[in-house]
Amino acid sequence: MADGIKESSMSSSMKSLKTSSHFKYSKSFNGFAATLDEDQLAAIRENPNVEYVEQEQVMQIYETQQDATWGISRLSSQTPGATTYSYDAAAGEGTCAYVLDTGIDVAHPEFEGRATWAANFASGNSTRDVQGHGTHCAGTIGSKTYGVAKKTKLFAVKVLGDDGSGTTSGVVAGMEWVVKNADKSKCPNGIVINMSLGGSYSRAINDAAAAIADSGFFLAVAAGNSAVDASTSSPASEPKACTVGASDSSDKIAYFSNFGKLVDIFAPGVKIESTFPGGRTKVMNGTSMASPHVAGLGAYLLSIGQKADGLCDYIAKTGLKNAISGVPNGTISTLANNGFSA
Repeated sequence: MADGIKESSMSSSMKSLKTSSHFKYSKSFNGFAATLDEDQLAAIRENPNVEYVEQEQVMQIYETQQDATWGISRLSSQTPGATTYSYDAAAGEGTCAYVLDTGIDVAHPEFEGRATWAANFASGNSTRDVQGHGTHCAGTIGSKTYGVAKKTKLFAVKVLGDDGSGTTSGVVAGMEWVVKNADKSKCPNGIVINMSLGGSYSRAINDAAAAIADSGFFLAVAAGNSAVDASTSSPASEPKACTVGASDSSDKIAYFSNFGKLVDIFAPGVKIESTFPGGRTKVMNGTSMASPHVAGLGAYLLSIGQKADGLCDYIAKTGLKNAISGVPNGTISTLANNGFSA
């Protein structure tokens, strides 16, 4: 809907179409999701209160294959090959991390009771992470052994189903829920959101991502795994999101990582070991694995006094310049770093 349109106007529009909404959006942006036939679609396109109409699409996780492991030590080292992760003892304390994904195995011992189930916008009513992708991402953000911010609180917002896919409307509903509810959590030092997912370019997804950033939250998103310009996918193409490309243990751009001027920073995304449902761990590859390194770094920096406003720029400014080789022209070559480079 156009800016300034009230929810009552949305309801009137749907009533005139003789249809109901699957979701209504009022915080991230004004809009609704509904199933329309051709006549209803034509009518809604002609409605002066409607700014744009977007077709539903499938959103999916960004990971490739499992393999060997290396770890989070690269974030606190000047050169590749380090085996020690150095960090401030604050370690994300007083922050909250919302993981929009397949869910989190909140009972995993690596989370030490800091993980909570928040909401489900995927198909079905499952409160489990069957696929495992969300648990892996949450572990990189804040688990005891594999996490960047080891004291942050973790919240599962399930927007992808057990097969790792979801819909535009469901993902936007999850983003809307975060904008409405995240401030209710006890997070005195700030809130970060991780979205290790994406699909083709979506104005709705990007608008919702911009709303998250405008709410004062730090949003890290995966750049995508198609080895193309990140401008082709969402939410990676939203400028207000912190878009993360993937690098390997030799500081080369991962062969699958998207690139381009919209990539804000690189982080480890190849052979990443982290938590997996059932008290296990697993190794995964993908920009899905890179993004939670930066989400965790965001929580870490918030806990030691940085502010969410401009945090992505700060991460790029304090990262290791010209560290990533093989990047195409016009793509940043900076590797995320927590300031403890040895």
